[in-house]
Amino acid sequence: MCSVWDLTSAKEICSLFPKRNKIPSACNLNYELLDWIAQNFSGEIHISLGMTKKKEEKEIVGFFEKRGRLKDIVLYSCTSGYPVPFDDICLLEISRLSKKYEGKVIAIGFSGHHLGIAADVAALALGATFFERHYTLDRTWKGTDHAASLEPDGLRRLVRDLKNVSKSLTYKQSEILPIEQVQRDKLKRNANG
Repeated sequence: MCSVWDLTSAKEICSLFPKRNKIPSACNLNYELLDWIAQNFSGEIHISLGMTKKKEEKEIVGFFEKRGRLKDIVLYSCTSGYPVPFDDICLLEISRLSKKYEGKVIAIGFSGHHLGIAADVAALALGATFFERHYTLDRTWKGTDHAASLEPDGLRRLVRDLKNVSKSLTYKQSEILPIEQVQRDKLKRNANG
């Protein structure tokens, strides 16, 4: 998957037949680009919603719905900033998008431009199933988003934590799990003493 920022890059990337294409927040109102993607790309279309008003979000979704492509859309909750402070990440937007578009789009994702990886894990717990993070070889390099990017080790840790937390987002399969039964037999006191 690759973010396409203009018609030329969209055509070049689509010629490689990726499964997914990403529309960055800065380009999600470029209807010439969106129309070309909708008509010429058959894979998933991932759209970041940073810097986007709710009215514009509705128009974007309607645009793809009219073209019969809503079933191919993944919407990303995003705050565009580099880096975004924790109080501006607004993770509950994931819940809002999930409630509003459940059953209409493929999924809700999270595009993070914050420091660390804790917010990504929380985004997973709130229902995000796709994650976008920028990465760099050195966070001290000059440039808009290096400071908010993950270095290789940070990216490895993020993937590890998302996989592990994903495993834990379940209900108990029995009232007492086998791992608990050992402790219950050893430690549990009954009500009579």
